[in-house]
Amino acid sequence: MDRLDFEQPIVELEEQLNKAIQLGKDNDADVTKIVSDIENKLSKLRKETYENLTAWQRVQISRHPNRPYTLDYIEMLTKGEFIELHGDRTVKDDKAMIGGFGNINGQPVMFIGQQKGKNTKLRQYRNFGMANPEGYRKALRLMKMAEKFNKPIVTLIDTPGAYPGLEAEERGQGEAIARNLLEMCQLKVPVICIIIGEGASGGALGIGVGDRVHMLENTWYSVISPESCSSILWRSWNYKQQAAEALKLTSEDMFKNKLIDNIIKEPEGGAHYNPEEIYERVKETIIKDIKSLTKIDPQKRIEKRIEKFCSMGVINE
Repeated sequence: MDRLDFEQPIVELEEQLNKAIQLGKDNDADVTKIVSDIENKLSKLRKETYENLTAWQRVQISRHPNRPYTLDYIEMLTKGEFIELHGDRTVKDDKAMIGGFGNINGQPVMFIGQQKGKNTKLRQYRNFGMANPEGYRKALRLMKMAEKFNKPIVTLIDTPGAYPGLEAEERGQGEAIARNLLEMCQLKVPVICIIIGEGASGGALGIGVGDRVHMLENTWYSVISPESCSSILWRSWNYKQQAAEALKLTSEDMFKNKLIDNIIKEPEGGAHYNPEEIYERVKETIIKDIKSLTKIDPQKRIEKRIEKFCSMGVINE
């Protein structure tokens, strides 16, 4: 597994532990005391490291190549009972934005989310999770389909932003995202949004208006990435750590500022260390939300959703 730079002290202790165990096997020696001491140190170091992560370190974890992506969650949540739907009926099928019907414990759900890709070839195929206007129009088409059949919607957000290319702007990138914001506010079915990785700018918000908005513990959600913020304010990417702190983009910051409803705790080290555990926690969250939201009158639910987003932020005159 790929390890991040701040995890190197943990890696060194793990190597010491493996060497001690191997030494005991090779020489038929009793290394129980040594192994126990190293394991205690390792446990303590892991706890200290992962309980005191900086904003930039959480950004790094959210981008970890071994971290589960949208299709991984859908596959595990639905146990393979998923039918992907394609195309926006206008331009083409955007591979960065995926969606379709799936079953969670017998409950039909419309899943929509960004997919990045697990290797270089797939990342290019998925455009690194950066959707074009047709991706957001496909997402809206699927949301309207879910509304027609009275099925709840779950969006899984993981994108470095909407695609910023010239052709995307020519086809109305801004209008497509704005249209989604307007329409999502008025959907008559429950809408649950979960940030599973990166939540950057309007690219994330384009499928991020919901009755419940959750963030996984080691994810980020902001109007701009730390690198882009650093390049604008300091004319260099070298200040990305300071930018990450200033942006208040972590799940804890977002919850404290009442911009999300809940933080879903990850396994120690991040979702990629124990994917099955995070799948189960996400599943429990979705089922719980669907049960509570379906009891609310649709019109009341819409009013609460609009009120929630309108109350965000502070204005000083």
